[in-house]
Amino acid sequence: MRVFVLNKNRQPLDPCKPVRARILLSSGKAKVYRRYPFTIILTEEIKQPITHNHQLKIDPGAKTSGLAIIQGKRVIWGAELTHRGFQIRDSLISRRQLRRSRRNRKTRYRKPRFLNRTRPEGWLAPSLMSRVQNLGGRRK
Repeated sequence: MRVFVLNKNRQPLDPCKPVRARILLSSGKAKVYRRYPFTIILTEEIKQPITHNHQLKIDPGAKTSGLAIIQGKRVIWGAELTHRGFQIRDSLISRRQLRRSRRNRKTRYRKPRFLNRTRPEGWLAPSLMSRVQNLGGRRK
């Protein structure tokens, strides 16, 4: 794995090896910017920074999705993102059970609900929408 590096103006530079990051931190040329993913920010200005192209690869899954940043064939950073899909499903099931038990008890004083069956264009199930939002937030 590599350590992410930002210049003084918070612009991304090429990642460096952890050894180089430790040297920069101990000499006072860099500070810790973020702990996860571990990112350092340089304290001195760089005249002409050299950066290379990086790609974000996403491997979507039902329970977990894999994220990787690669440069050519070298993996710079990798992570697994655990989805809340099954947790959302369980909460929907418990809500449905409460609603059905309320109907079976013939509980009064509840406003009737109808005409709410149409779904808007582009609708996704809550578990799928959660997965999309999780991955969308990580891309930034």
